[in-house]
Amino acid sequence: MVSSVCSPPNPTPQSAMPGGSCPDPAAEAQLPPPIHHLPPDALHNVLLRLQLRDAVVCRLVSRLFHETLSPQLLALLPTLRLLLLRHPRPDGGGCLHAFDPARRTWLRLPFAHFLPYQSFSPVASSTSLLYLWVETSSSTSPLALQSTTTSSSAASPAHPLKSLAVCNPFAGTYRLLPQLGSAWARHGTVLAGPGGMVLVLTELAALSYTPSESGKWMKHPLSLPSKPRSPILASAAVFALCDVGTPWRSQWKLFSCPLDRLTGGWAPVERAAWGDVFEVLKRPRLLAGAGGRRVLMVGGLRSSFAMDAPCSTVLILRLDLATMEWDEAGRMPPNMYRCFTGLCEAASQGNAMPATAGGGNNKVKVFGGDGKVWFAGKRVRGKLAMWEEDETGSSGKWDWVDGVPGYDDGVYRGFVFDSGFTAIP
Repeated sequence: MVSSVCSPPNPTPQSAMPGGSCPDPAAEAQLPPPIHHLPPDALHNVLLRLQLRDAVVCRLVSRLFHETLSPQLLALLPTLRLLLLRHPRPDGGGCLHAFDPARRTWLRLPFAHFLPYQSFSPVASSTSLLYLWVETSSSTSPLALQSTTTSSSAASPAHPLKSLAVCNPFAGTYRLLPQLGSAWARHGTVLAGPGGMVLVLTELAALSYTPSESGKWMKHPLSLPSKPRSPILASAAVFALCDVGTPWRSQWKLFSCPLDRLTGGWAPVERAAWGDVFEVLKRPRLLAGAGGRRVLMVGGLRSSFAMDAPCSTVLILRLDLATMEWDEAGRMPPNMYRCFTGLCEAASQGNAMPATAGGGNNKVKVFGGDGKVWFAGKRVRGKLAMWEEDETGSSGKWDWVDGVPGYDDGVYRGFVFDSGFTAIP
């Protein structure tokens, strides 16, 4: 462990000192620890064996570690995959909670030391970069005067002016993107792509921003039958569900658009062999599969095709983008699903079955990405259900995640964040 290497050496016994004299405490305190005598290459070799989380903490140990563990060196370390939770209230104490699946521990990520905005909400992420809606005003936002869309949607006390910011919470840096109107913040879905590309999708249009190009928001009209539901990025394209049914019954269809054809590139994704794959799920939601090569569709499994049919469990379907074939990736175990219906809580308290459990109107919040899916619900207190995709093609693994912080504040949502130093705003 680095902590043991950095600890000060044991005092030399008096019998071992020349002439038997006592050592000078002041001179001994000035002796550098043994790790300071390592050649730079050897020190780099030692520190590069740390995980990113430990390396960031070690930067605070000494000046040597802070100078050695530079952002350039930290960029060589593998990213740390986290589940980042979005607090039910934007002013959630100036920090965000994250779960490390590898260590099964919860982390607290502070933002107050580098982000000068008290109210913020995370919405999307790419490798090392996190995107937030932050509450600003025209006087505090340096880019507000450059906006061409602010005039169409003025801020009000009920809808304060918000800006989209990109930050690296581990490096402690941030940058505001060009100003958007408040309607985009209220109704838009943010997607973060490669190379700093950002998309904001609404029912009628999409905005795209790429730092390497014009550095301005580009508007693209959407030719979709309804507002895109749970859009995701996979295989250099945007995928989204659209409701093509009636006001009395939803009927979902999959649409996609290449990233290089955001204007006029939307088209339905359908195959005759798929049959009624979109009819078996209630309120389906898309998530990215592992490695960006698959699309996951998660929803409640209907017990029948009746309009008000209850759900028997949660089903995860998987679309292989190479073969364009669907398969069943996972099915929530019955005992786990009963906890979301309130049956487990009622049984433990000796109460009768909740009426909503019998009717099947049990909303389960679904979030995640890159082959990991988390489930939250009002009746599941202090924990999340987790499903992890199996690369071998089997049904995946289900588990509980306990110790969710602040669960009394409401139901959390979140997404996967690969934190690191590979990109700095």
